[in-house]
Amino acid sequence: MKTKAQGAIEFLVLFGAVMFFFVAFLLVIQMNIQEKNFERAKVLAQDLALSVQNEISLASESSEGYYREFFVPETILGNSYEIEILENRIYVHGDRIGISYKLFPVNGDIQKGINLIKKENGTVYLN
Repeated sequence: MKTKAQGAIEFLVLFGAVMFFFVAFLLVIQMNIQEKNFERAKVLAQDLALSVQNEISLASESSEGYYREFFVPETILGNSYEIEILENRIYVHGDRIGISYKLFPVNGDIQKGINLIKKENGTVYLN
């Protein structure tokens, strides 16, 4: 009778150890995936800021009458963020993300969704 009880206890100890290492392994994998998603969101935010910077740069260097529409997404990887232009800089910030780039002078503000950029009388207008 003692050997059956001892076998059951050894099984439970072994099962507990295996479960501990399995949960620890899954936790490490989850942390790695979360870090990769953060890096991906940061790269997408940088791409978005550079895209807007390029649109404004192109408009400022273009001839009179330049007109173009471009799209700014509502979310980055499903996460909300803020995008704004202050003092000739574009700011993209959200959960653990903060990006800023210098811009050519522009009148107007950026918004999520479709944006209109044009050049009239030597001045770049946004929306």
